[in-house]
Amino acid sequence: MTDLSHPSRSALRDAAHHIWTRERVWLAFAGLLAVVFVVDAPLGASSVQFTIRNLIDVAPFLLLSIGVAAYASATGADGLIARAFTGSPAVMIAVAAVAGGLSPFCSCGVIPLIAALLAMGVPLSAVMAFWLASPVMDPTMFMLTTGVMGAEFAIAKTLAAVGLGIFGGTVVHALSRAGALADPLRDGVGNGGCGASKVRAPQPVVWAFWHDDTRVAKFLREAVKTTLFLTKWLALAFLLESLMLAWIPAELVTRALGGTGIVPIGVATLVGVPAYLNGYAALPLVGGLLGQGMAPGAGLAFLVAGGVTSLPAAIAVWALVKRPVFALYIGIALTGSFVSGLLFQLWVSL
Repeated sequence: MTDLSHPSRSALRDAAHHIWTRERVWLAFAGLLAVVFVVDAPLGASSVQFTIRNLIDVAPFLLLSIGVAAYASATGADGLIARAFTGSPAVMIAVAAVAGGLSPFCSCGVIPLIAALLAMGVPLSAVMAFWLASPVMDPTMFMLTTGVMGAEFAIAKTLAAVGLGIFGGTVVHALSRAGALADPLRDGVGNGGCGASKVRAPQPVVWAFWHDDTRVAKFLREAVKTTLFLTKWLALAFLLESLMLAWIPAELVTRALGGTGIVPIGVATLVGVPAYLNGYAALPLVGGLLGQGMAPGAGLAFLVAGGVTSLPAAIAVWALVKRPVFALYIGIALTGSFVSGLLFQLWVSL
């Protein structure tokens, strides 16, 4: 008698394997949300609202960047964009760091832009410089920081953002030249790095791609793929951020960062990683601590380290690059934040 159960079991196994390998992020999102609803249903509902609201807020950045990336891919202009970043590494890194420090992108809005740059073959050193600087400062943040902590602190934070970007880009460039980061991106993200195949083998650009059915299909395929990829990671990031805001008391952060001297700078750098709320929520907290006698360098270190390693920014790095590059990102962020805090503390002590 023929056993018909094996094909069905095999099909189920294959389907489960496909879902696990392809939809791991959504499974993690659904599993975590289910646990939250079981433990605290009102928190689960508010977390869903928080996630949806933030996805809507970041949608304009997301759609614009996805459209630009898909258009560049369909027309072949991504090769031109990549070649624009093939000049002097020092100039590329400096320009990227300054652009990151002055750009209006938040740590969430920069995710689709970074994904587009990597997919276009922009060197990782320039991308890392922009990546590190962008979450720390933007024009709105500068104005709010000036209002809460004064112009001197706002300028110091801006310089820290640019300096961190230049430092990180330089480290990545040096490691890349030594062959340590030959293949930094996760599979399917793009062929960025320092090789950039689009630069080595440029193709003719067809700006009016909609006259070519093949290019139209490529545009739609790239747009859908990028949208799904970025949406799942952003959704998980916002869900985790909502839980962090709910479960980490502000009083705990206050106790950990109180005091004066150099030691709190190191503590603030480390505490800034798990305890950071978001750029705007952290300002009044740190402003209040400074008013209570907290070392200015510790405040700067907390804001810089927390901004770069905030959940949306860190998850973006985790999603796009391999684990050694992610570890390098965190290491550069902590080192640069600590040094920035020390330098600012020395400056205000003069």
